[in-house]
Amino acid sequence: DLHGTPRLEFHQSVFDELREKLLERVSAIALEGKVEERYKKLEDLLEKSFSLVKMPSIQPVVMCVMKHLPKVPEKKLKLVMADKDLYKACAVEVKRQIWQDNQALFGDEVSPLLKQYILEKENTLFSSDLSVLHNFFSPSPKTRRQGEVVQKLTQMIGKNVKLYDMVLQFLRTLFLRTRNVHYCTLRAELLMSLHDLDISEICTVDPCHKFTWCLDACIREKFVDNKRARELQGFLDGVKKGQEQVLGDLSMILCDPFAINTLALSTIRHLQELVGQDTLPRESPDLLLLLRMLSLGQGAWDMIDSQVFREPKMEHELITKFLPMLMSFVVDDYTFNVDQKLPSEEKGPIPYPSTIAEAFTKFLQEHRIACEIGLYYVLHITKQRNKNAFLRLLPALVETFSDLAFSDIFLHLLTGNLTLLADEFALEEFCTSVFDGFFLTACPRKENVHRHVLRLLLHLHLKVAPAKLESLQKALEPTKQSGEAVKELYNQLNEKLELRKPSPAQAAETPSMELPLPTVPTSSSL
Repeated sequence: DLHGTPRLEFHQSVFDELREKLLERVSAIALEGKVEERYKKLEDLLEKSFSLVKMPSIQPVVMCVMKHLPKVPEKKLKLVMADKDLYKACAVEVKRQIWQDNQALFGDEVSPLLKQYILEKENTLFSSDLSVLHNFFSPSPKTRRQGEVVQKLTQMIGKNVKLYDMVLQFLRTLFLRTRNVHYCTLRAELLMSLHDLDISEICTVDPCHKFTWCLDACIREKFVDNKRARELQGFLDGVKKGQEQVLGDLSMILCDPFAINTLALSTIRHLQELVGQDTLPRESPDLLLLLRMLSLGQGAWDMIDSQVFREPKMEHELITKFLPMLMSFVVDDYTFNVDQKLPSEEKGPIPYPSTIAEAFTKFLQEHRIACEIGLYYVLHITKQRNKNAFLRLLPALVETFSDLAFSDIFLHLLTGNLTLLADEFALEEFCTSVFDGFFLTACPRKENVHRHVLRLLLHLHLKVAPAKLESLQKALEPTKQSGEAVKELYNQLNEKLELRKPSPAQAAETPSMELPLPTVPTSSSL
């Protein structure tokens, strides 16, 4: 009273102090004495305090008691679940106990996170930054696992195997329903996130753990070396009779675009080494293993859909015909480069080979693995700024197996690599091959291609031949059916092109302009 402090304020501060002490004591009880005794104390405390759970001042204590109980009585869980506010207020440890018997409720919690994850991946693929150094595959696996969605899911699962299985089931179902490969990425990231936290309760029961761990190391290096290749082969060969179902999970891990990227890059590297060694693809066990894993990854959807768990049969022609064809392109490059360095004779310079075998185009159209490797070879030559090889192979990409050449991941990488050939866009012939011969063939039927072309032009518009730019502007104009993203990109491009146009005053001074220009009112006369 002498301090002029209201009684309510005094009582409130004492109450808050006592509550803090009680919360500390509850946490301490949960760690001391024999297991049965400590939980008995907490259960008694819960019984006495639960009736006050809706009082805001007491609620934290009740929630703290429940959080430390490994098994909250069923009756109490039902009461919490029935009240939205209580459910929202309780700790994730309590929610886990509710979720494990309520798949639908858990699904409602997980669903927005999965949507957010897919959206983040798509935003990265369509990002306005076009770069060879910073693309979709640049972040390391460890960095990716720190993402918000993976961290939240990891926390929601904790050490609960039942919840982990539920999430995997959601991912399988969504992958089947949408064919969206980013769900496969999340499957691998989630397992490795739990691995990072040493959650052995889950890692030891997931049969894919060691395989994923080994593959994760390859993805980090963007290459499958011989030692890891043998390890991965050991896991695949070790699938016992009666356990074939694990192939479904392994195929999903291998279907992750980050895994496919690593396997495809390693395949291209192997093919180049084989050219140097005068060795045929069929004689390289390392190459055959990479193809086996690519085949298993690319067959994931069919395997999970049909529930027939066996490795896809390797196409013999892929090894005996397609890969040697690809190697012949590498040889063409070597011979052309050597020819360029030789002193030219009377017959003049030797032209770069411009034709490709019809069989090559057929392979890209009919064989999924051949198509994937072919596309990665095109990315490889573009990254090397090999304009001749790029223009030679580009026409073959107009029709590919299930339109893989117009998939977001390939176009994201291709547009990034094309920035290295920026100066070539000043040549109308080059622009015609790239835009008219490839991109514009799919623009009207595929909105994602429309978006990628606009991304490329926004980045390179200063380099593109002006006459070509004008015709592209007309060709890329959005239709009524076009989505907001396309319209937004097109408007951005228009704004940039408007800024490039010379102002009327400058145009009047240019002697080449013979047409009389209408007078433009100045701001003072408006």
